[in-house]
Amino acid sequence: MEYKKILKNIQEKVRIINRPLRFMELCGTHSEAIAKHGIKNILPENIKLITGPGCPVCVTDQGEIDVVAGLALSGIPIACYGDATNIPGSLGSLENARQKGAQIFIVYDVAEALELSRKIPNLVFWGIGFETTTVMTAWGIQQGLTVFSSHKLFPPAMEALLENNKIRINGFINPGHVSAIIGMKAYEKFKIPQVVAGFSAEDVLLAIEMLLEQIITGEKKVENEYISLVKKTGNKKAQKIISEVFEIRNASWRGLGEIKNSGLKIRKKYQNIDAEFIHKELIAKIKKEIKPRKSACRCGEVLQGLIESKQCPLFGKVCTPDNPQGACMVSREGSCNINFRFTE
Repeated sequence: MEYKKILKNIQEKVRIINRPLRFMELCGTHSEAIAKHGIKNILPENIKLITGPGCPVCVTDQGEIDVVAGLALSGIPIACYGDATNIPGSLGSLENARQKGAQIFIVYDVAEALELSRKIPNLVFWGIGFETTTVMTAWGIQQGLTVFSSHKLFPPAMEALLENNKIRINGFINPGHVSAIIGMKAYEKFKIPQVVAGFSAEDVLLAIEMLLEQIITGEKKVENEYISLVKKTGNKKAQKIISEVFEIRNASWRGLGEIKNSGLKIRKKYQNIDAEFIHKELIAKIKKEIKPRKSACRCGEVLQGLIESKQCPLFGKVCTPDNPQGACMVSREGSCNINFRFTE
């Protein structure tokens, strides 16, 4: 369907509803598509799109970032994805650690980390991400890769957002890649309009139209706009691999605090390659020595949709993609990074 026709349909539905609405997108790729195509600028005034905690680098807990930096500074070689090297922490970023002599290796995927580990036996791969990247980390562990897991499950974060009375949300644009793994059923318990969407401008606009239709009809269900990739039951093979390697635990999220059953811990059967177990004494020492770094960064509030990036006093001034002061400015999926790149 042509996007102009979709936009016309949106305008007609908004006139019927005739009240302000807030829709939250839950994926950094959606946030980038919205900013890149100026979607906020072409929507009716009473529809507000707000960015949620869809960037895995952004939501990684500060304590975990400091532990990994501490391991690196203690002589443990670390492999990770590129955007993870610049997350600022109490001990500095991994890039700061590299400048001090630590061995930091940027890898494109888990297979590259696995190959590297065969040359560097004590290498630790820092696993970050939601269900989409978790499956590959699980595969790496099955192949013998040592991992420090910061992996998280996404649906519990949605539940935490809905339970926060400070956040008003009328509908979710659910993440496409995560949904390809977990399917649709995981979202059914949330009694709010939801649409799983693809990543083109047309996909996002169609998702908004579908949310509006649900509001008009009084429905609160999960719909699938991204039918080319997302299935109701998800990817069963990927789910099995994740379940085989990881067990669910509570986890802390930047901005959202501790969320019950939202983290993934490596199962005991793999503890000989679980960095959290192997280096537990060193990690305990690192945690005792960490002194929290004070910052005016308001990334945590941005991730909850409580404020926009431009409302942070650091945004675009001392905090830029070349000099990130907070996690939201580090990754290309981070809301501050996106808003900086696409703000006129």
